[in-house]
Amino acid sequence: MNTEKGWADMKKWKRLLVFLTCICVLLGACGESPKEIKTEAPDIPAKSSNEVKIGLSVDSYVIERWIRDRDIFVSTAKKLGAEVNVQNANGSVKEQISQIEYLIDKKVDVLVIIPTDCGALSQVVAKAKNAGIKIISYDRLILNAEVDLYVSFNNTGVGTLMAKALKKSIPEGGDIFMIQGPEEDNNVKLVREGFEEEIKGSSLRVVYQGNCEGWLAEQAADHLDKALAQYPDVKGIMCGNDDVASQVIRVLSEHRLAGSVQVVGQDGDLAACQRIVEGTQTMTAFKSIEILAKAAARYAVNMAKGEKLERIYKSIDNGTGEIPFCMIQPIAVTKDNMDEIIIDGGFHSEEDVFLNVEKEEEYWKTRIH
Repeated sequence: MNTEKGWADMKKWKRLLVFLTCICVLLGACGESPKEIKTEAPDIPAKSSNEVKIGLSVDSYVIERWIRDRDIFVSTAKKLGAEVNVQNANGSVKEQISQIEYLIDKKVDVLVIIPTDCGALSQVVAKAKNAGIKIISYDRLILNAEVDLYVSFNNTGVGTLMAKALKKSIPEGGDIFMIQGPEEDNNVKLVREGFEEEIKGSSLRVVYQGNCEGWLAEQAADHLDKALAQYPDVKGIMCGNDDVASQVIRVLSEHRLAGSVQVVGQDGDLAACQRIVEGTQTMTAFKSIEILAKAAARYAVNMAKGEKLERIYKSIDNGTGEIPFCMIQPIAVTKDNMDEIIIDGGFHSEEDVFLNVEKEEEYWKTRIH
């Protein structure tokens, strides 16, 4: 048997399987309930695609993933014939409000907002609504404002996956830390709720909690130094994202604890995937940015053209009432399913993920038939 040809054919079939799985997730991810909420098309004149103008307001590029979100969103919208005006607030609420006002003056049809502070945009969103502009809250939920659609992941589910991974990897129980993102990010609250609910009644004890303001991962090092001084026998650490996990694992390495303390994060960053196969990070809650950004772009064009929003069965209360919620499910990625989800899915290459380690002979036996 030509093992190289067999291996190549198998990779093609697995890549196709993962691709089809992602398509199914996209088609069904925006809800699980069979009861559809009302998303009737608004009574506005129909627009052609090339007349659609979309404003994209980004929190900042401190978190590297936002660059990928932007690129996929803009590319998808342009393929659909829409024009996208991107503004980067650089983590400043004041700057984001100013930029949203600029986009209102530009008479965009739809505003897609990644909020810097989820509770600080009520007035400027109201101004946009008064101007007849539709609002999509992207990834993070804008609170106490009239939003037309929320497109995000199941963030409580992210917390649940993190907790399950720690429970499985620390069956004997023990002290754990939570080093999260800023409280201004509503997703931080949702992830924490899912995490705390899942560990309730287990033998894991949260003995330290800290927040990295502005998602500045460097602050995680200070938190961990403080926590280790009080609780040196820590068994596991829940990190707000993979960037935070990178700083946590760096400090653990300095204390010669990397690999013995279980660390979980989210986002599926390449560096996190490398750490997982190296054995210093336990799990990352992978969230397909491609699915999220493409879904948001398509919904933005649909809304601008006055079309009914399809396949949205969930809703969420943001303080002003229930709003339509396109919910996409995260996937727990560990060393066991790294190939299936990340590599065969085409998200990161095998060469990049395994850059710093050599695969064992037993691994190749399972991959070549």
